Formats: sequence, C-alpha cells, structure tokens
Amino acid sequence: MSFTSIPVLDLSQADDPATKAEFLRQLRHALLEVGFLYLKNVGEPAELFDEVITKGKAFFDIPEDEKHKIEMKNAQSFLGYSRLAAEITAGDVDHREQIDLATEHPLPTSEDPQYYHLLAPNQWPAESVLPGFKAVYQEYMRRMGAMSVRFTSLIAEAIGLPAAAFDKYFADEDQHHKLKIVKYPDLAELGKTGQGQGVGPHKDSMLSSYLLQASEHRGLQVQNIKGEWIDAPPKAGTVVVAIGQGLEALTGGVCVSTTHRVLSPAAGSGPRFSIPFFQGVDLDTDFDDLEKVGVGKVPEEIRQLRQQVIERNGGAQLDDVEFTFRTGGKSKTLGEATLRNRVKSHPDVGERWYPDILKDIREEQAAA
Repeated sequence: MSFTSIPVLDLSQADDPATKAEFLRQLRHALLEVGFLYLKNVGEPAELFDEVITKGKAFFDIPEDEKHKIEMKNAQSFLGYSRLAAEITAGDVDHREQIDLATEHPLPTSEDPQYYHLLAPNQWPAESVLPGFKAVYQEYMRRMGAMSVRFTSLIAEAIGLPAAAFDKYFADEDQHHKLKIVKYPDLAELGKTGQGQGVGPHKDSMLSSYLLQASEHRGLQVQNIKGEWIDAPPKAGTVVVAIGQGLEALTGGVCVSTTHRVLSPAAGSGPRFSIPFFQGVDLDTDFDDLEKVGVGKVPEEIRQLRQQVIERNGGAQLDDVEFTFRTGGKSKTLGEATLRNRVKSHPDVGERWYPDILKDIREEQAAA
C-alpha cells in the first residue's frame, strides 16, 4: 500500500549506539517507500531557527525599492530577489515572492565553465535596512550545510553503504549550498479563487533538501505512487527532508525522489512562509560517472527491498516531472544541467544573461 503520511524521525537517536540501528531502519523505510520525512532534534539551537524565521519574514516588509536593488536578474548567479510570479515550475507561473541565497564564492574567471556563474557572492539587503539578516543567514547556511553532510552519511549507512560513500560528490572545500526564503500570498491577495499554484509539481535536484516551514499554514503536499496528494503540515521542532534526484540517480532508484507541490494559502489566512535549504553537490559531477558507479554500490538485498515496494504498489509511479540527473542529454555535467534548469525557471534572468540557452530551451519546448 502506498504511503498516506510522512514519517517523523528523531536525529538524536543516531547519536546513541543503543538506538542508532532502529533509527537507520526507520530511515531506510522513509528512503525506499516515501522519499520524504520530518526530522526533529537536528542539533541546531532553537534560538537560531527563531531568528531565521523572524528575519526571513521581515525581509518581505522592507521597502520595494530596496528589494529591487538586489533583484535576481541583476546577476548571472540566479541569486537575489524574485518578484511575485517571476518563476515558472511545470510550465506554469508560481505565485510566490522570494530571495535566493547560497554559500558565497568569488566571481568566476573567464577561464571557468559557464555554469561557474552559479558560484558567486550573494545579493544581500542593506544592513541599514535589515540589521543582522546577513549574519543570521550565513550562520544558518553554515550549520545546515554541516548537518546535511552528516545526514547524508546516515543515508548511506541506512542502505548498506559506507558512511563516506557519497563524499566524492561534495566539493573539496567551500561546498556550495542554496537557500530560499519564500512568501506565498493567500488567494484573496492574489485575486484568485479555487486552487492556486504556490509552486508546481516538481522533484528537488541534488541529494537532499531541508525545509523549515515558517508559518502554521498547510499547503505542502507529497505525491504517493498512486498519484494521491498527501499533506505535509507544519510540525513544531522539525524540518521536512526531501530526497533529491541526485540521490535517486546515485542509488539506482533505491532512494526515491518524490514529486511535491505547494498550494496557495486559503483566502483570508494570510501569507505562508517557508525556508528551504538545498544541500549542494559538486557542479563538476559528470553524468557518465554517475551512471557507471550509481547502481553497483547498493547491496543486492537493499535493491530487492526497493523492488518489493514497487511491486507491492503496482509499479513505479509514472510522472512527467523533469529529471535533472539525466545521461544522454545536452548536459555533460550537473553544473550544465543546473544552469539550464535555472534559465528555464527564471526566463527573465535567461533573457539578460543566457539568451542562447533560453533560445535553445524554447525551441525544445516548441518541438515538444
């Protein structure tokens, strides 16, 4: 039977030899059958989460002209502020306003691959306008980056691999992680009725994502194998972990990356806020390498467990969500594929900085 709820795991159990085996068993179940989980006791101070939420919400209250100074289209990095309805997912407009941040890097040189433009300094709101915002989010990204790498080692152990099995896909230094602070206006503010697309059906790329649901609104939904949408409401003291397409590719489909979406809040309920953190993978990762090493690593007994899940549910889910980690396409590396996806999602940035890639994408879409 396909899942009808999202499991809750306690990360502190992984620190105790008496409970670690049970934690890994629960984690294996979540990886093979759901692709999503709530994680509590992640080891970060509650005060930091509170500051992240408070300052994240406050960003949207700064003057519009201050937001426009740091708009995403000002830079080649796809970092910065996006106005309402500036992003596209699954072919439709997302009704959300957001700022994208990342682990900071110096600007690339002319010798670097084009996708190195994704590695860049952030566009921060002015300190005089939003005091302490930059320091809080730099600390949060640093701490969540370390936590995500540790959790990935537990994922490896849960499916019978050495703890360091995925380390080669992290950059040697200055690992690149991403973060969004998102505001979803309610239907009344949007002037809409029925159901609004906060963000359309999609699967996260990379290895894993960690979502801090920053208000009490429902809206996040996860699709099970039967195609049913399962609510993932906020749970105090947790982050929501989504398994990414990268982990699905690296494990030959053993760890499932699950389609999910966000519905706009109901009219009169006010805006929904969320802060997803996306664990990075080395952008130089080669798809051919992924294909060669991905399937063979996972022990046969674990692969059989995943096959049993598929058979028990009448086959793997068929969907039309684009798969980022794809061999045989135009992109040879993850960086190239990621850049194309960014251009597709943010055509205003593509028009200014990557017109050739945007033209190619539109020709593909027209042909399809």
